[in-house]
Amino acid sequence: MIAYSAEPALAAMAGEWRDWLTHEKRSSENTVEGYCRDLAAFLSFVSEHLGYPPGFIELEQLRSADFRAYLARRGRDGLERSSLARSVSSLKSFFRFLEQRRGLTNAAASSLRAPRIPKSVPKPLTVEDALKAVAAVEELSDEPWIGKRDKALLALLYGCGLRLGEALGLTLGVWAVVGLDGGTLRVTGKGNKQRIVPVLPSVARAVADYVAIRPGAHNEDGPLFIGARGKGLNPGVAQRRVRELRHLLALPETATPHALRHSFATHLLGGGGDLRTIQELMGHASLSTTQRYTDVDTEHLSTVYEQTHPRARRR
Repeated sequence: MIAYSAEPALAAMAGEWRDWLTHEKRSSENTVEGYCRDLAAFLSFVSEHLGYPPGFIELEQLRSADFRAYLARRGRDGLERSSLARSVSSLKSFFRFLEQRRGLTNAAASSLRAPRIPKSVPKPLTVEDALKAVAAVEELSDEPWIGKRDKALLALLYGCGLRLGEALGLTLGVWAVVGLDGGTLRVTGKGNKQRIVPVLPSVARAVADYVAIRPGAHNEDGPLFIGARGKGLNPGVAQRRVRELRHLLALPETATPHALRHSFATHLLGGGGDLRTIQELMGHASLSTTQRYTDVDTEHLSTVYEQTHPRARRR
C-alpha cells in the first residue's frame, strides 16, 4: 500500500479516492497504481516545502506557482512528458474528488494544463517478421509445453490483437467455448470493458496444442497461461521471450509483445479493414486512437513509393 505524507484525514481521503478509481470509475490496475504514486509524490513535495504533512486547508490554499514548481521538480527528476501529463491528470482527478466529497475547491488545480505530448506512431512488424516470430518462438524452449505455450500466446497477440495483460487474464473456462476451427472469444480489457473478438482457426489450433499438454489442474477459473511453477504467467517472462526472438531473428528493437498488437491493426488496415471495425476489435474507447494506424499505413505507402517509383528515384 502506498504511504502518503499527509494528515491522517487527508491520507484516508486518498484511500477513498483509490477505491473510487478502482470500483466506481473501474480504471485499470496500472492506471490506479500510477495515479496513486503521482499523488504520493505530490504530497511529499508539498510536505517538504511546508515542513509538515499537509491537510485539507493547505491543499485548498495552493497556488498555480506551487503546482508549476512541483511539475518543474518532476521534470528535473527525469520524467518524460507522457508521465508529466499523467501527473496532471492524477492531480486534477484527486482535486475533483475532494470537491465532490468535501466541497474543497482550488481554482489553480482546476486550471492545470498538461504538457503537449509529441504524436507517436505505432511501430508494427512486417507481416513476414510477425509470422516468423509466432512460428519460431517454440524453438526457444527445451520444454515442449512451454514452447507451445509461448507460440499460443504470440498467436493470440498477433492473430486477435490482444494486449499482453488481456491474454494473460484469460481463463481456461473463457477459452473453452472456442472450437478447434476458431470462433469468438470474450476479452476483458481496460476498465473491465468486455469485447468479442474472432479467433482464426490457426490461432485456435495453436492454443489447443498448448492446452492439450498443459500441466496442472484444468480448473475453469484457472489461468489459461501458466508459468513453470503452475501459477499465472508473469508478463516479464513473455517480454523476455520476445527479446530472445529479436536476437534469433534479427528483429528491430521495437519488436515487443505489444508490437504484435500494433501489427494486427496495421495489417488489417493495409488489407482493407475499416477503422470502425478495427476500433471494435482493438477495444479502443476513442476512434482517434485507432486513427494512428492510418499514419503507419501512409508512412508505409510513402516508403514503397520512394523505393519503387521511377520518378521518385530520378535525381
